[in-house]
Amino acid sequence: MGSRCGFPRVFLGIAIEPPLNTASNPVMLSPTRRTFLASALAGAGSALLPRSAMALQVVDLQLILAIDCSYSVDQREYNLQVGAIGDALGQPEIRQAIGEGPSGSIALSLVQWSSEYSQIMALPWTLVTEGNAAAVGQRISKLPRMTADGATSMAAAVYTSMDYFNQSAYQSARRTIDISADGRNNNGPYMPQARDVATANGITINGLPILLEDPTLDYYFKHNVVGGPGSFVEKAIDYEDFRRAIRRKLLREIQFVPVALLDDPNGHYFR
Repeated sequence: MGSRCGFPRVFLGIAIEPPLNTASNPVMLSPTRRTFLASALAGAGSALLPRSAMALQVVDLQLILAIDCSYSVDQREYNLQVGAIGDALGQPEIRQAIGEGPSGSIALSLVQWSSEYSQIMALPWTLVTEGNAAAVGQRISKLPRMTADGATSMAAAVYTSMDYFNQSAYQSARRTIDISADGRNNNGPYMPQARDVATANGITINGLPILLEDPTLDYYFKHNVVGGPGSFVEKAIDYEDFRRAIRRKLLREIQFVPVALLDDPNGHYFR
């Protein structure tokens, strides 16, 4: 494995190369050497290293929706994903959950991912309140597909999402990556190690496996993908079922529950 962007081949024992540096395209953000290594070295129980000395807006949750855009996902299935997410954000119970948090707001970003070198921030960090959630949902439902590479690299999506947290203009007690996929990690970094680095930095990973092509994908998610306080798996039988699953998943992620009151902060749950 080479080091195309000046990255070391291995850090912390993890074989990894980040996405290609695409400076000409502002939405394709690749981890820099400094922030990528800082994220990995921060250690268990610590947050990512500080951003610049700017005032960060406090929100109840920073949430990255990382959706599968690999070769196995056709255009109809992509449309079902973004349409379901958009619809969910307009639902009264989800809007109410956003409004009931201490700050009454969350910060949301959407990442389209596929192969090791293709992760795109399709929706930049956006402040979401009870009042504008439906409008943000409409914006998401109209997002064009920006990648369709062949392979499935959830791990690279996790590492890239970690860097996106480091670039956020928000701060929160909870940071969550909500990753959906219809297949297993088959490209790039090792998924369990990516999970461990993320959780060591205080990031929770929840999973939404789509079982259309792999009926045991939910068990793969349980043992290899999800992690962190209160992490859980919300499975969808197929892409048509994604609408139900993402609504339940978002509601659970957004609802304000102090970590001390979670059933088992280290547990993984199925729905």
